[in-house]
Amino acid sequence: MEYTQPVSSPAFRESVVPIAKHTLGLAAKAIHKLGRVPGSAVLGRYIRASYQNDPFRSILELFLFLIAVRYLVGSKYNPKKRATHFLLTEDEIDELVEDWAPEPLVQEQPEMLRSNERFPVLHRDAPTGPKTKLRDGRIVTNLANYNHYNLANDPDLIELATRTIRTHGVGPCSAPGFAGTFDVHLKLEQDIASHFGTESAIIYSQSFSTISSVISTFCKRGDIIVADRAVNYPIRMGIRASRSIVRWYEHNDMEDLERVLAGLVREERPLTRRFIIAEALSENIGDMLDLPKLLALKYKYKFRVILDETWSYGVLGETGRGLTELQNVDPTSIDILVGSLAGCVATGGGFCTGREEMVEHQRLNSPAVTFSASLATFLSTTASAVITRFQSNEGARDLKTLQERIGVLCAQLQKSDWVQCTSASCNPVIHLTLKDKYVESRCLSYPEQESLLQECIDECLKNHSILITCLKSMPLMEGLHPREGSKEYQPQPAIKVCASTALSHKYMEKSGIAIRHAITAAIKRSGK
Repeated sequence: MEYTQPVSSPAFRESVVPIAKHTLGLAAKAIHKLGRVPGSAVLGRYIRASYQNDPFRSILELFLFLIAVRYLVGSKYNPKKRATHFLLTEDEIDELVEDWAPEPLVQEQPEMLRSNERFPVLHRDAPTGPKTKLRDGRIVTNLANYNHYNLANDPDLIELATRTIRTHGVGPCSAPGFAGTFDVHLKLEQDIASHFGTESAIIYSQSFSTISSVISTFCKRGDIIVADRAVNYPIRMGIRASRSIVRWYEHNDMEDLERVLAGLVREERPLTRRFIIAEALSENIGDMLDLPKLLALKYKYKFRVILDETWSYGVLGETGRGLTELQNVDPTSIDILVGSLAGCVATGGGFCTGREEMVEHQRLNSPAVTFSASLATFLSTTASAVITRFQSNEGARDLKTLQERIGVLCAQLQKSDWVQCTSASCNPVIHLTLKDKYVESRCLSYPEQESLLQECIDECLKNHSILITCLKSMPLMEGLHPREGSKEYQPQPAIKVCASTALSHKYMEKSGIAIRHAITAAIKRSGK
């Protein structure tokens, strides 16, 4: 049995006491030297107070302090000393290099973007009127823009815009809710409300974002939207942003719309906001909405209506008020009416008009109003002047002349054996699609139809010096809620020809004949 010396024995005390004295002496010297360091007294008081209040935290802080000291005084990590390397031969390295397939730095452009590179480019100094100049110097007839009244080149409007820039500057550079609202903006809103006979109106700085922002402002998660399947891209973006429940009905089919509305009523969902969204003039097809029937369904099933008059404002009705004036509908019966100040108005931006409560709600809640700079001041003054002009005798003559030019152009294009006109007879943007019999007999896919129509456009520009364009739409505009039975929708490829009052009756007739002959020549040459 091993002998263990008792702790209380004199021999043990004689061996331990010198060590303890030496240790205490070193500690006293360390404390004395530490006390000479500036701030040590504060640190000492903190440690004592911390230990008394929460000893576990003091232990944790000491542990973290030791880790920090270990990290600072430790040697740097050297992967070459610790990592295990595989020594490869030159043949193995060459084999790995040959097998390596790098990813492209830039993704390949889709066919839609590559085809855009073939489009003609206007000269930088080219006018926007009925005659324009290409980058190669050719002077062509421009039937591809929406400047139907040639207001973009009106000398009075140009002079008005110049005076506005000198007095108000180019733009506010601020949101309407901050410092971006000028007197000319308020006047434009009053002019729009007065033109429609509504309580109030609000203007937006961009036409594209107007309808998208309006939809997302009033439609939220859980609300119900019933929309035309052929609505334009901005409307679809607004519906997507709203995250509402969506039901689609066939394009301009009021019977199918009633079927959808009746089905929603039978479901007896919790009471939420319910909207019907439609276009006055369809951007993708060009035909016209039957507004009185839609309003009858609105009142029958108790839905609100959001009407997009982007393509009808300024071209329909005796004073250009749009579809409501053409079909003798009171604008106040439309809950939310949206329009554009671009296109035929030849300015920019958009507007929403209706009840004052609806308009005021947008001033603080519409994303495009609260987070975007206000409309340029010179666009506001020129838009007010154009609206005043629409309500004058001169404007009435322009509207009547435009409808006459549309009739002349359509009369020639409808004689074609290859294409058909899908747009309304009063729409200045004429949509031409390949006839159904021709497409079915040749079994043409959508890409093949697009290619064939583009050949017609190229033929028209090359041999007749007439610039027209094709329908540009996002491919495969998918339904937003596949679980609810929505299907993909893609508008049929089409040629777009724009009528203009700046061209005479005779010249417009010749242009229609030339376009018809170009289409015939291109299709026959293609052999399809």
